Amino acid sequence: VAKSTTETGRKAERAAAVYLEMRGYKILEQNWRRPRCEIDIVATKDKVAYLVEVKYRRDHLQGGGLDAITDAKLKQMKRGAQTWVEESKWTGEYNLAAVEIAGKDFIVMSFIDNVY
Repeated sequence: VAKSTTETGRKAERAAAVYLEMRGYKILEQNWRRPRCEIDIVATKDKVAYLVEVKYRRDHLQGGGLDAITDAKLKQMKRGAQTWVEESKWTGEYNLAAVEIAGKDFIVMSFIDNVY
């Protein structure tokens, strides 16, 4: 049975959230959406907000998930971050981050806490 990409995305996001929590991050929001932007996970650690993009790859044939963070995607992530910062009145430091999840077991392949 083919699973929907939404369901797969949710599983990947849950796996990423668990991974982050195990490393001391506090999850503030998941699936934060606005008309022109979205953030998969908003987490904080040591007074820094991390706006996390979750990339899932079923297998290595699709290339690494982090390869999918193109300049256009980065621009979108920045827009989302700015919108979140304004709306939430966040005054601290924040980073754009990414988690790569792979395979049917949703294994965390890598975590980059600052994609610049």
